[in-house]
Amino acid sequence: MTEPRCASYYSATVHQESEYPALEGDHHVDVAVIGGGFTGINTALELAERGYSVGLVEANKVGWGASGRNGGQVTGSLSGQDAMLKQLRGPLGDDAEDFVWNLRWRGHRIIRERVDRYGIPCDLKYGHLQAAWQPSHINELKRDYEASQGHAIAQHLEWLDAEATAEVIGTRQYHGAIRNNYNMHLHPLNLCLGEARAAASLGVKLFEHSPVRNIVHGDKPCVETDKGRLIANAVVLAGNAYHRLERRTLSGKLFPASLGIVTTEPLSLEQRKAINPDDLAVYDTRFVLDYYRLTADGRLLFGGGANYSGKATADVGGELRPRLEHTFPQLKGVRLDYQWQGMAGIVINRIPQLGQLSPGVFYAQGYSGHGIATSHIVSEIMANAVSGQLEEFDLFAGMRHWRLPLGDQLGNALLSAGMWYYQLREKLR
Repeated sequence: MTEPRCASYYSATVHQESEYPALEGDHHVDVAVIGGGFTGINTALELAERGYSVGLVEANKVGWGASGRNGGQVTGSLSGQDAMLKQLRGPLGDDAEDFVWNLRWRGHRIIRERVDRYGIPCDLKYGHLQAAWQPSHINELKRDYEASQGHAIAQHLEWLDAEATAEVIGTRQYHGAIRNNYNMHLHPLNLCLGEARAAASLGVKLFEHSPVRNIVHGDKPCVETDKGRLIANAVVLAGNAYHRLERRTLSGKLFPASLGIVTTEPLSLEQRKAINPDDLAVYDTRFVLDYYRLTADGRLLFGGGANYSGKATADVGGELRPRLEHTFPQLKGVRLDYQWQGMAGIVINRIPQLGQLSPGVFYAQGYSGHGIATSHIVSEIMANAVSGQLEEFDLFAGMRHWRLPLGDQLGNALLSAGMWYYQLREKLR
């Protein structure tokens, strides 16, 4: 049984809802894609732009999962960049640092070009603040800022001390920040739906309410649902934390974490100017951080914390209101009009997982909370791989990952314990 969209701010402000049919009968395509989130939609779009025939199946609705529920921040904080750099020094040598650095900003370009080319209305704005939560976080944040000075991104960055930070964000809880005017924030569900419309305009066959029951491997791999099949030359599995396919290979590698978000009632102009006069997106430097921004209609969208047990949080509003009011005491008692949660796919070493399940059957997953930009980068890499350009794909596929052999449930328990340890260590610094 398929499920409706969650009752989020995003679903309440959709520009054009998707209405694609369920898969019925046999369809022959060059590439079959499983998953209607950012990775699946953009892999399909990339391939269609190159002339491939593509069919895509989504168990619920396009953008139903984390792609349509997240905080809407597009930043250069690549998941697992330090661990990735360490592993890439082997195959890439001195070029590894440039590869990872360029990877951090590549998703921004793809998204901007896509929004411009297809005229996607998604409330795209520029400006972001990465704010130091503790004095002990300043040195690491400054090192990242200083590392940027030898690159073109430097022209978009500014270092702010505590006083300057308090001038652009109406709270005294930060000790400094990097202001980045290259980073973006947007309405993720409208972006995903717009990209789906772009894919459909290029001939991609999109099917909703079509949960995949099985992937048949072989010379002509096949994706099977209850009422239909996609028969293809290649398959891309892009379901992230929301599918249970191919558990023999994929179990123990990725773990769902529940991320909650609330959105306030519309704020007055005076309130908006008091808390965020420059309309910036913000997140802090904690391992389990808070993040927030203003929406196009003047609400505060606020997310924070994470439930690493793999289970939903019982009361998102009750959990996040104290964090919101601690950040902005001037909003104490503000009405919360929307609250929801979504499942991010967490990888232990935070490096996105790309690989093959069999010849011609690819998978991509695990962005560990940095999914908007990363998924667009991965989509380009996956489309290249399907097209026979395997250089970047092979670099990711060759990464070493932890795999917990005792089942996903125990893996989530161990992940929760690890997150508790990191949070405790931060408090003691």
